Amino acid sequence: MLNFSHLSGRLRDVIKNLSGRGRLTEANIEETLREIRIALLEADVALPVAKEFIDRVKEKALGKEVMESLQPGQVLIKLVHDELVHVMGDYNEVLDLKAQPPAIILMAGLQGSGKTTTTAKLARLLKTQNKSVLLASVDIYRPAAIDQLQTLATQVGTEFYRGAQGADPVSIAREAIHAAKNKVVDIVIIDTAGRLHIDETMMDEIKRLHAAIQPVETLFVVDSMTGQDAANTAKAFNDALPLTGVILTKTDGDARGGAALSIRHITGKPIKFIGVGEKIDALEPFYPDRIASRILDMGDIVSLVEDVERNIDRDKAEKLANKIRKGKSFDLEDFLMQLEQIRNMGGIMGIMSKLPGVGQLPQGVKDQLNDKKLVVIKSIINSMTRKERRFPDLIRNSQKQRIARGCGRTIQEINQLLKQYALMQKMMKKMSKKGGITKLMRGMQGKLPFGGFNMR
Repeated sequence: MLNFSHLSGRLRDVIKNLSGRGRLTEANIEETLREIRIALLEADVALPVAKEFIDRVKEKALGKEVMESLQPGQVLIKLVHDELVHVMGDYNEVLDLKAQPPAIILMAGLQGSGKTTTTAKLARLLKTQNKSVLLASVDIYRPAAIDQLQTLATQVGTEFYRGAQGADPVSIAREAIHAAKNKVVDIVIIDTAGRLHIDETMMDEIKRLHAAIQPVETLFVVDSMTGQDAANTAKAFNDALPLTGVILTKTDGDARGGAALSIRHITGKPIKFIGVGEKIDALEPFYPDRIASRILDMGDIVSLVEDVERNIDRDKAEKLANKIRKGKSFDLEDFLMQLEQIRNMGGIMGIMSKLPGVGQLPQGVKDQLNDKKLVVIKSIINSMTRKERRFPDLIRNSQKQRIARGCGRTIQEINQLLKQYALMQKMMKKMSKKGGITKLMRGMQGKLPFGGFNMR
């Protein structure tokens, strides 16, 4: 889940105040833009970027079309949205892999940015596009980094080339490319050595590498949690190398969002991907329009639909649907399967973050949607026997005590789970009847299905 909560909250408050205005005046436009400027700076957006952002929105907002609009507040909100998109790059720029195979991608970045993991994530993403990939590390200073990439290559199912101990980084890269040609591999991704900070030795080495292997893509991997420093570091690398794009990592952490809004302006290079979690599949193409919509709490339904298409097991979903249509009992094994599907889509909050208006939910409701509860539920169900999962009504006190010991939870929590399961079972029975879904939605009246859990 991409975390722009600080910036999103501030902009949402500004927009809420604006939406109630019957008309816009130069004075209240100035006031609104001043608040937006403060919100951008607090989000660690670089000062020149924030200034240009406000100037461009102001110029358009003071135009006749906006001032005389019947819904001036909505028009100004659209101007802010469009400018957010523009600052972040207007559209997603895909990798340019139109080259005689193997196409070579060079990964650059500081130590600790998540570069090695991102290299494997990118390989996995390319594999889903039916590309064969070979990974190689030229980080001769940290054997552990080479071991890590080899392990990750095995995990994602790609080729890996390991250079001879003590070999020069340029020699290793050339040998990896030669190996890829022999294996008829489409793409070679070279993971370079990182440093704790930018230094002349590192820059000279990566310049030699770039000149020797002539990559079609040179991607700079940067930790978004470093805020404005991320943009400044990207600029330093861009001055030394002909970067073709940026990958922002750790965007699901406590980031203020300033890096995403500053990097394109400062480097002139597009953000091509974002890392949205620690899992090997947690790398997504960067779509400025979708991110802008999330920042303004407008949701991101397109990404949500893509998540469903990518992560939902159609066969399992169809089997469950057929089971419910036939009026068969919805058991805890089915419940566990649904939890796995939710987890694969980034958890409850990962799904909710893509829905419009979620930022306006009361904090108490957000707390109820804590993904940690899913872990608790899963641990309880996994502590049951298969018979108990299929026939929960047969679970008695002695069995609850055994389950509680097995998962380290309380009997009260097990009772809460069983009560919630009973509620879901009733819902599924209603859905199996003619017109059941309509009646079910009317009966729920906006209630959250997981709202009853009180598990920490």
